[in-house]
Amino acid sequence: MHHHQSGRHFLQIPGPTNVPDRILRAIERPTIDHRGPEFKGLGFEVLEGIKEVFQTKQPVIIYPASGTGAWEAALVNTLSPGDKVLMYDTGHFASTWHKLAEKLGLDAQLLPGSWREGAKPEVIEQVLVDDKNQTIKAVCVVHNDTATGITSDIPAIRKAIDSAVHPALFLVDTISSLASIDYRHDEWGVDVTVGGSQKGLMLPPGLSFNAISEKALSAFEKAKLPRSYWEWQDMLEANKQGVFPFTPATNLLYGLRESIRMLLEEGLDQVFSRHRRLAEAARAAVQAWDLELNALIPSEYSNSLTAVVMPEGHDADAFRKGVLECFNVSLGNGLGRLNGKVFRIGHLGDFNEPMLLGTLGAIEMGLDLAKVPHRPEGVRAAMSNLVENNR
Repeated sequence: MHHHQSGRHFLQIPGPTNVPDRILRAIERPTIDHRGPEFKGLGFEVLEGIKEVFQTKQPVIIYPASGTGAWEAALVNTLSPGDKVLMYDTGHFASTWHKLAEKLGLDAQLLPGSWREGAKPEVIEQVLVDDKNQTIKAVCVVHNDTATGITSDIPAIRKAIDSAVHPALFLVDTISSLASIDYRHDEWGVDVTVGGSQKGLMLPPGLSFNAISEKALSAFEKAKLPRSYWEWQDMLEANKQGVFPFTPATNLLYGLRESIRMLLEEGLDQVFSRHRRLAEAARAAVQAWDLELNALIPSEYSNSLTAVVMPEGHDADAFRKGVLECFNVSLGNGLGRLNGKVFRIGHLGDFNEPMLLGTLGAIEMGLDLAKVPHRPEGVRAAMSNLVENNR
Protein backbone atom coordinates (compact mmCIF):
# COMPACT_ATOMS: atom_id res chain seq x y z
CA MET A 1 0.00 0.00 0.00
CA HIS A 2 1.23 3.49 -0.88
CA HIS A 3 1.56 5.65 2.20
CA HIS A 4 0.26 9.20 2.10
CA GLN A 5 2.76 12.07 2.26
CA SER A 6 0.97 15.08 3.65
CA GLY A 7 1.60 18.63 2.52
CA ARG A 8 2.45 19.81 -0.95
CA HIS A 9 4.76 17.91 -3.27
CA PHE A 10 7.50 20.28 -4.40
CA LEU A 11 7.95 19.70 -8.12
CA GLN A 12 11.28 21.49 -8.56
CA ILE A 13 12.47 19.88 -11.75
CA PRO A 14 13.04 22.44 -14.54
CA GLY A 15 9.70 21.54 -16.13
CA PRO A 16 7.03 20.40 -16.16
CA THR A 17 6.56 23.05 -13.50
CA ASN A 18 3.85 23.08 -10.86
CA VAL A 19 0.52 24.18 -12.33
CA PRO A 20 -1.16 27.00 -10.37
CA ASP A 21 -4.76 26.66 -9.16
CA ARG A 22 -6.06 29.33 -11.51
CA ILE A 23 -4.84 27.32 -14.49
CA LEU A 24 -6.09 23.98 -13.09
CA ARG A 25 -9.52 25.55 -12.61
CA ALA A 26 -9.50 26.84 -16.19
CA ILE A 27 -8.50 23.46 -17.64
CA GLU A 28 -11.19 21.50 -15.81
CA ARG A 29 -14.06 23.28 -17.59
CA PRO A 30 -16.18 21.09 -19.90
CA THR A 31 -14.78 20.72 -23.42
CA ILE A 32 -16.64 22.73 -26.08
CA ASP A 33 -17.16 22.26 -29.83
CA HIS A 34 -13.95 23.41 -31.52
CA ARG A 35 -15.99 24.19 -34.64
CA GLY A 36 -18.67 26.12 -32.74
CA PRO A 37 -19.08 29.90 -32.26
CA GLU A 38 -17.87 29.96 -28.64
CA PHE A 39 -14.49 28.45 -29.54
CA LYS A 40 -13.54 31.30 -31.87
CA GLY A 41 -13.38 33.75 -28.98
CA LEU A 42 -10.96 31.43 -27.21
CA GLY A 43 -8.97 30.81 -30.41
CA PHE A 44 -8.53 34.51 -31.19
CA GLU A 45 -7.64 35.36 -27.58
CA VAL A 46 -4.85 32.77 -27.29
CA LEU A 47 -3.49 33.35 -30.81
CA GLU A 48 -3.24 37.10 -30.16
CA GLY A 49 -2.14 36.83 -26.53
CA ILE A 50 0.69 34.36 -27.13
CA LYS A 51 2.31 36.90 -29.49
CA GLU A 52 2.86 39.20 -26.51
CA VAL A 53 4.72 36.44 -24.68
CA PHE A 54 7.06 35.88 -27.66
CA GLN A 55 7.28 39.68 -28.07
CA THR A 56 6.29 39.43 -31.73
CA LYS A 57 3.73 40.94 -34.10
CA GLN A 58 4.13 37.91 -36.42
CA PRO A 59 1.96 34.78 -36.26
CA VAL A 60 2.56 32.13 -33.59
CA ILE A 61 1.41 28.60 -34.43
CA ILE A 62 0.13 26.36 -31.60
CA TYR A 63 0.46 22.57 -31.88
CA PRO A 64 -0.88 19.84 -29.60
CA ALA A 65 2.62 18.43 -28.97
CA SER A 66 5.61 18.52 -26.68
CA GLY A 67 8.54 20.79 -27.53
CA THR A 68 10.04 18.05 -29.71
CA GLY A 69 7.12 18.48 -32.11
CA ALA A 70 7.81 22.21 -32.41
CA TRP A 71 11.50 21.41 -33.13
CA GLU A 72 10.41 19.18 -36.00
CA ALA A 73 7.88 21.74 -37.26
CA ALA A 74 10.54 24.47 -37.32
CA LEU A 75 12.79 22.32 -39.52
CA VAL A 76 10.29 20.68 -41.89
CA ASN A 77 8.54 23.95 -42.72
CA THR A 78 11.71 25.81 -43.69
CA LEU A 79 14.19 23.27 -45.12
CA SER A 80 14.69 20.70 -47.88
CA PRO A 81 16.28 17.21 -47.84
CA GLY A 82 20.07 17.37 -47.54
CA ASP A 83 20.11 21.05 -46.53
CA LYS A 84 23.07 22.06 -44.36
CA VAL A 85 22.17 23.15 -40.85
CA LEU A 86 24.54 24.57 -38.24
CA MET A 87 23.86 23.73 -34.59
CA TYR A 88 25.75 24.40 -31.37
CA ASP A 89 26.17 21.80 -28.62
CA THR A 90 25.26 23.67 -25.42
CA GLY A 91 23.83 20.56 -23.74
CA HIS A 92 21.56 17.55 -23.97
CA PHE A 93 18.71 19.39 -25.67
CA ALA A 94 20.92 20.95 -28.34
CA SER A 95 22.38 17.52 -29.11
CA THR A 96 18.90 15.93 -29.19
CA TRP A 97 17.66 18.58 -31.64
CA HIS A 98 20.70 17.74 -33.78
CA LYS A 99 19.78 14.02 -33.78
CA LEU A 100 16.25 14.94 -34.83
CA ALA A 101 17.60 17.03 -37.74
CA GLU A 102 19.74 14.10 -38.90
CA LYS A 103 16.76 11.73 -38.78
CA LEU A 104 14.87 14.15 -41.04
CA GLY A 105 17.63 13.81 -43.67
CA LEU A 106 19.32 17.15 -43.04
CA ASP A 107 23.09 17.58 -43.15
CA ALA A 108 23.36 18.86 -39.59
CA GLN A 109 26.71 20.01 -38.24
CA LEU A 110 27.00 20.17 -34.45
CA LEU A 111 29.67 22.60 -33.23
CA PRO A 112 31.25 21.03 -30.14
CA GLY A 113 30.66 22.58 -26.73
CA SER A 114 31.83 21.83 -23.19
CA TRP A 115 28.25 21.77 -21.81
CA ARG A 116 29.51 24.38 -19.34
CA GLU A 117 29.42 27.41 -21.66
CA GLY A 118 26.89 28.86 -24.07
CA ALA A 119 26.99 29.07 -27.86
CA LYS A 120 29.98 31.17 -28.95
CA PRO A 121 28.95 33.87 -31.46
CA GLU A 122 32.50 34.21 -32.84
CA VAL A 123 32.69 30.48 -33.62
CA ILE A 124 29.35 30.60 -35.45
CA GLU A 125 30.47 33.72 -37.33
CA GLN A 126 33.69 32.06 -38.49
CA VAL A 127 31.88 28.98 -39.82
CA LEU A 128 29.46 31.23 -41.72
CA VAL A 129 32.29 33.38 -43.13
CA ASP A 130 34.04 30.19 -44.32
CA ASP A 131 30.82 29.01 -45.97
CA LYS A 132 31.70 30.85 -49.19
CA ASN A 133 28.88 29.32 -51.26
CA GLN A 134 26.37 29.98 -48.48
CA THR A 135 25.26 26.35 -48.42
CA ILE A 136 24.27 26.56 -44.71
CA LYS A 137 20.51 27.15 -44.71
CA ALA A 138 19.85 27.55 -40.99
CA VAL A 139 21.58 28.22 -37.68
CA CYS A 140 19.85 26.50 -34.72
CA VAL A 141 20.56 27.53 -31.14
CA VAL A 142 18.99 26.64 -27.78
CA HIS A 143 18.42 29.88 -25.85
CA ASN A 144 18.37 28.21 -22.43
CA ASP A 145 19.60 24.64 -22.25
CA THR A 146 17.46 22.90 -19.63
CA ALA A 147 20.06 20.18 -19.08
CA THR A 148 23.05 22.41 -18.36
CA GLY A 149 21.58 25.60 -16.87
CA ILE A 150 23.16 27.81 -19.51
CA THR A 151 21.59 30.76 -21.35
CA SER A 152 23.18 31.73 -24.67
CA ASP A 153 23.30 35.31 -25.94
CA ILE A 154 20.77 35.36 -28.79
CA PRO A 155 21.25 39.02 -29.88
CA ALA A 156 25.02 38.42 -30.09
CA ILE A 157 24.45 35.36 -32.31
CA ARG A 158 22.08 37.37 -34.53
CA LYS A 159 24.87 39.97 -34.84
CA ALA A 160 27.37 37.25 -35.74
CA ILE A 161 25.12 35.99 -38.57
CA ASP A 162 24.71 39.57 -39.82
CA SER A 163 28.46 40.31 -39.60
CA ALA A 164 29.12 37.22 -41.73
CA VAL A 165 26.60 38.68 -44.21
CA HIS A 166 25.01 35.23 -44.38
CA PRO A 167 21.40 34.52 -45.47
CA ALA A 168 20.92 31.50 -43.16
CA LEU A 169 17.67 31.33 -41.21
CA PHE A 170 17.97 31.73 -37.43
CA LEU A 171 16.03 29.11 -35.40
CA VAL A 172 15.92 29.36 -31.60
CA ASP A 173 14.58 26.99 -28.93
CA THR A 174 13.06 28.91 -25.97
CA ILE A 175 11.40 25.90 -24.36
CA SER A 176 12.83 26.61 -20.90
CA SER A 177 13.22 30.39 -21.23
CA LEU A 178 9.89 31.58 -22.66
CA ALA A 179 7.97 33.58 -20.01
CA SER A 180 10.90 33.22 -17.58
CA ILE A 181 13.89 34.94 -19.22
CA ASP A 182 13.56 38.01 -21.46
CA TYR A 183 13.18 36.87 -25.08
CA ARG A 184 12.31 39.07 -28.07
CA HIS A 185 11.42 37.27 -31.30
CA ASP A 186 11.05 40.40 -33.46
CA GLU A 187 13.68 42.67 -31.97
CA TRP A 188 16.33 39.94 -31.99
CA GLY A 189 15.64 39.00 -35.62
CA VAL A 190 14.79 35.35 -35.04
CA ASP A 191 13.10 33.45 -37.90
CA VAL A 192 11.51 30.56 -36.00
CA THR A 193 11.18 30.48 -32.23
CA VAL A 194 10.26 27.14 -30.65
CA GLY A 195 8.38 27.00 -27.33
CA GLY A 196 6.54 24.59 -25.04
CA SER A 197 3.72 24.87 -22.50
CA GLN A 198 5.17 23.06 -19.48
CA LYS A 199 7.78 25.54 -18.20
CA GLY A 200 7.35 29.31 -17.82
CA LEU A 201 3.81 29.17 -19.22
CA MET A 202 2.86 27.12 -16.12
CA LEU A 203 0.73 24.62 -18.06
CA PRO A 204 0.83 20.84 -18.18
CA PRO A 205 2.86 19.40 -21.08
CA GLY A 206 1.00 19.17 -24.38
CA LEU A 207 1.19 22.46 -26.28
CA SER A 208 4.12 23.68 -28.36
CA PHE A 209 4.73 26.74 -30.47
CA ASN A 210 6.41 28.12 -33.58
CA ALA A 211 6.71 31.92 -33.78
CA ILE A 212 7.62 32.73 -37.38
CA SER A 213 9.12 35.64 -39.34
CA GLU A 214 8.40 36.90 -42.87
CA LYS A 215 11.71 35.37 -43.94
CA ALA A 216 10.71 31.99 -42.49
CA LEU A 217 7.42 32.19 -44.41
CA SER A 218 9.22 32.79 -47.69
CA ALA A 219 11.56 29.85 -46.93
CA PHE A 220 8.41 27.77 -46.34
CA GLU A 221 7.33 28.38 -49.96
CA LYS A 222 10.47 26.61 -51.25
CA ALA A 223 10.98 24.03 -48.48
CA LYS A 224 10.74 20.41 -49.71
CA LEU A 225 10.94 18.26 -46.56
CA PRO A 226 7.77 16.14 -46.23
CA ARG A 227 5.26 17.65 -43.82
CA SER A 228 1.60 17.13 -43.18
CA TYR A 229 0.63 17.42 -39.51
CA TRP A 230 3.24 20.16 -38.99
CA GLU A 231 2.27 22.17 -42.10
CA TRP A 232 2.23 25.91 -41.30
CA GLN A 233 -0.05 26.95 -44.16
CA ASP A 234 -3.08 24.93 -43.02
CA MET A 235 -2.63 26.29 -39.50
CA LEU A 236 -2.31 29.92 -40.59
CA GLU A 237 -5.38 29.70 -42.84
CA ALA A 238 -7.57 28.21 -40.09
CA ASN A 239 -6.14 30.58 -37.45
CA LYS A 240 -7.42 33.58 -39.45
CA GLN A 241 -10.91 32.37 -38.42
CA GLY A 242 -9.83 31.69 -34.82
CA VAL A 243 -9.92 27.91 -35.37
CA PHE A 244 -7.53 25.02 -36.12
CA PRO A 245 -7.32 22.62 -39.07
CA PHE A 246 -7.51 19.58 -36.78
CA THR A 247 -8.80 18.96 -33.26
CA PRO A 248 -6.86 21.24 -30.91
CA ALA A 249 -6.10 20.55 -27.23
CA THR A 250 -9.18 22.54 -26.22
CA ASN A 251 -8.76 22.26 -22.45
CA LEU A 252 -5.08 23.18 -22.60
CA LEU A 253 -6.10 26.23 -24.62
CA TYR A 254 -8.39 27.24 -21.71
CA GLY A 255 -5.27 26.92 -19.56
CA LEU A 256 -3.18 28.92 -22.02
CA ARG A 257 -5.73 31.75 -21.99
CA GLU A 258 -5.47 31.86 -18.18
CA SER A 259 -1.66 31.63 -18.29
CA ILE A 260 -1.40 34.59 -20.69
CA ARG A 261 -3.76 36.60 -18.47
CA MET A 262 -1.66 35.81 -15.38
CA LEU A 263 1.62 36.73 -17.10
CA LEU A 264 0.22 40.02 -18.41
CA GLU A 265 -1.37 40.85 -15.02
CA GLU A 266 2.04 40.46 -13.37
CA GLY A 267 3.73 42.21 -16.32
CA LEU A 268 6.43 40.46 -18.37
CA ASP A 269 9.17 42.71 -16.95
CA GLN A 270 8.11 41.74 -13.42
CA VAL A 271 8.00 38.07 -14.42
CA PHE A 272 11.58 38.29 -15.71
CA SER A 273 12.86 40.20 -12.67
CA ARG A 274 11.15 37.74 -10.29
CA HIS A 275 12.88 34.84 -12.05
CA ARG A 276 16.19 36.68 -11.88
CA ARG A 277 15.77 37.43 -8.15
CA LEU A 278 14.89 33.82 -7.24
CA ALA A 279 17.67 32.44 -9.45
CA GLU A 280 20.27 34.72 -7.84
CA ALA A 281 19.19 33.51 -4.40
CA ALA A 282 19.43 29.86 -5.52
CA ARG A 283 22.96 30.48 -6.84
CA ALA A 284 23.89 32.25 -3.59
CA ALA A 285 22.85 29.07 -1.75
CA VAL A 286 24.94 26.82 -4.02
CA GLN A 287 27.99 29.04 -3.55
CA ALA A 288 27.48 29.14 0.23
CA TRP A 289 27.26 25.33 0.31
CA ASP A 290 30.65 25.39 -1.41
CA LEU A 291 29.28 23.39 -4.33
CA GLU A 292 30.01 24.10 -7.97
CA LEU A 293 27.62 25.50 -10.58
CA ASN A 294 27.71 23.65 -13.89
CA ALA A 295 27.60 26.99 -15.76
CA LEU A 296 31.03 28.62 -15.73
CA ILE A 297 30.30 32.10 -17.10
CA PRO A 298 28.24 34.40 -14.82
CA SER A 299 26.57 36.22 -17.74
CA GLU A 300 25.29 32.82 -18.94
CA TYR A 301 23.80 31.65 -15.61
CA SER A 302 20.23 30.53 -16.26
CA ASN A 303 17.37 32.24 -14.44
CA SER A 304 15.09 29.22 -15.05
CA LEU A 305 17.13 26.54 -13.36
CA THR A 306 20.45 25.87 -11.68
CA ALA A 307 22.50 22.76 -12.45
CA VAL A 308 24.73 21.84 -9.50
CA VAL A 309 27.83 19.63 -9.88
CA MET A 310 28.11 16.86 -7.28
CA PRO A 311 31.52 16.48 -5.61
CA GLU A 312 33.66 13.59 -6.97
CA GLY A 313 32.56 10.20 -5.61
CA HIS A 314 28.99 11.28 -4.81
CA ASP A 315 26.06 10.11 -6.92
CA ALA A 316 23.60 12.88 -7.79
CA ASP A 317 20.77 10.39 -8.30
CA ALA A 318 21.19 8.73 -4.88
CA PHE A 319 21.10 12.22 -3.34
CA ARG A 320 17.95 13.15 -5.33
CA LYS A 321 16.25 9.92 -4.25
CA GLY A 322 16.86 10.81 -0.59
CA VAL A 323 15.44 14.31 -1.02
CA LEU A 324 12.32 12.89 -2.68
CA GLU A 325 11.76 10.12 -0.14
CA CYS A 326 12.43 12.17 2.99
CA PHE A 327 11.10 15.59 2.01
CA ASN A 328 8.75 15.07 -0.96
CA VAL A 329 10.79 17.35 -3.24
CA SER A 330 11.56 16.37 -6.86
CA LEU A 331 14.84 17.68 -8.27
CA GLY A 332 15.98 17.35 -11.90
CA ASN A 333 18.44 14.64 -12.91
CA GLY A 334 21.60 14.93 -15.00
CA LEU A 335 20.99 14.22 -18.70
CA GLY A 336 23.35 12.82 -21.33
CA ARG A 337 26.96 13.22 -20.36
CA LEU A 338 25.94 14.83 -17.03
CA ASN A 339 24.03 11.69 -15.96
CA GLY A 340 24.65 11.06 -12.24
CA LYS A 341 27.01 14.07 -12.08
CA VAL A 342 24.61 16.98 -11.53
CA PHE A 343 21.24 17.70 -9.98
CA ARG A 344 19.05 20.51 -11.24
CA ILE A 345 16.94 22.95 -9.25
CA GLY A 346 14.00 24.32 -11.22
CA HIS A 347 13.06 27.85 -10.11
CA LEU A 348 10.69 28.87 -12.88
CA GLY A 349 7.00 29.26 -13.47
CA ASP A 350 4.53 29.79 -10.61
CA PHE A 351 7.17 30.24 -7.94
CA ASN A 352 8.00 32.58 -5.05
CA GLU A 353 10.42 33.09 -2.14
CA PRO A 354 8.96 30.68 0.47
CA MET A 355 8.77 27.95 -2.21
CA LEU A 356 12.42 28.55 -3.06
CA LEU A 357 13.43 28.39 0.61
CA GLY A 358 11.46 25.17 1.11
CA THR A 359 13.28 23.68 -1.87
CA LEU A 360 16.71 24.86 -0.71
CA GLY A 361 16.00 23.67 2.85
CA ALA A 362 15.18 20.18 1.58
CA ILE A 363 18.38 20.17 -0.50
CA GLU A 364 20.51 21.26 2.45
CA MET A 365 19.04 18.52 4.65
CA GLY A 366 19.50 16.04 1.80
CA LEU A 367 23.18 16.96 1.44
CA ASP A 368 23.56 16.23 5.15
CA LEU A 369 21.78 12.87 4.91
CA ALA A 370 23.79 11.83 1.85
CA LYS A 371 27.00 12.92 3.61
CA VAL A 372 27.95 15.23 0.75
CA PRO A 373 30.75 17.59 1.87
CA HIS A 374 29.25 21.09 2.09
CA ARG A 375 28.91 24.09 4.39
CA PRO A 376 25.39 24.13 5.88
CA GLU A 377 24.93 27.84 5.11
CA GLY A 378 23.04 27.81 1.81
CA VAL A 379 19.54 28.62 3.01
CA ARG A 380 20.82 31.50 5.17
CA ALA A 381 22.74 32.92 2.18
CA ALA A 382 19.64 32.70 -0.04
CA MET A 383 17.55 34.47 2.63
CA SER A 384 20.08 37.30 2.97
CA ASN A 385 20.18 37.63 -0.80
CA LEU A 386 16.38 37.86 -1.04
CA VAL A 387 16.18 40.41 1.77
CA GLU A 388 18.83 42.56 0.01
CA ASN A 389 16.96 42.35 -3.31
CA ASN A 390 13.63 43.25 -1.68
CA ARG A 391 14.86 46.37 0.10
